[in-house]
Amino acid sequence: MEIKTIRALYFSPTGGTEKILRAVAGALGQRLGLEPEYTSFTKPSEREAEFHFGPQDLLVMASPVYAGRLPNKLMPEYKAKIFGDRTPAVPVCVFGNRNYDEALRELVLLLEGNGFQPAGGAAFAGRHAFSNQVGGGRPDGDDLAQMEGFAAKIAEKLSGSALPPLEMDRGEIGPYYTPLKTDKTPAKFLKAKPLTDWSKCCQCGACARACPMGSIDPKTMEAVGLCIKCQACVRKCTRHAKFFEDPDFLSHVAMLEENYTRRAENFILV
Repeated sequence: MEIKTIRALYFSPTGGTEKILRAVAGALGQRLGLEPEYTSFTKPSEREAEFHFGPQDLLVMASPVYAGRLPNKLMPEYKAKIFGDRTPAVPVCVFGNRNYDEALRELVLLLEGNGFQPAGGAAFAGRHAFSNQVGGGRPDGDDLAQMEGFAAKIAEKLSGSALPPLEMDRGEIGPYYTPLKTDKTPAKFLKAKPLTDWSKCCQCGACARACPMGSIDPKTMEAVGLCIKCQACVRKCTRHAKFFEDPDFLSHVAMLEENYTRRAENFILV
C-alpha cells in the first residue's frame, strides 16, 4: 500500500489522549518516513466540519475511554463527521488505568462502518482524569517501547498490497461500566457539575475555553450546559478554583484510588 499522508485525529480534553496519540503517530511517522498532521477534535469549534480521508491517507484516531466505552456524547459526532474511502486506520483508545472494556472494539467497528480499514488497534493506559494516583506517570518508558513495537507491526502490515480484516469479535457491544462507590454500590453522578471557589477564581475564562462541550459560561464561569465529567476545567485552572463536591462522584474517585493504582496492562491488536 502507498501511504502519502499520516493524519492524526484526537479528542483529548485533559491532554492525556493527545500525548499518547502523538507518541503512536510519531513512531509510525518514523517508520513510514512521513511527518504526521495532527488535528484536534476536542473543542466544539473543532468538530464543526466533516473530515474526509482517502485511500492514500493513514488515519490514526485516538479517543479516551469513558465508563469502558467511547464517550457517549461524542459518538454521534464521530459517526457523523469522520469518513474514509478505503482508508487505512489505526484506532487508539486511552483508558485511565482501570480497563478499556469495549472501547477499542467499539472504535474499530465505528471506523469500519465509516469507510476505514483498520490495520490494527491498541488500548493504552494513561493517568485517570479523576485522580493523579490512578495511572500517574503513564505513559512511561515501557509504554513508549510498546508503542514503538506497535508502530513497527503496523508499518509492516501497510507494506503489503491489502489489509485483511482484523480478527476480533464483531458481536454486539456490551453496556457501559457502572461506576461504583467505596461501598461497591452504584455511584450516581450524571448530574454532577463543577463548582467554583470564588476566593481563588480570577475570572480568566480558562475553564470556559477548555470545556469540550462549551458548557461553561465565559462571563460567569458557571457550568450551564451538559457536563461529561472530563475534568478539563479542573485541570486547566491554574488557580485550582474548579472542583467537584458531589458525594457519589467523590466516593467513586476514592474507590478508584483504593482499587486501581496497580499497573494496568496495555492491549495491542494487529
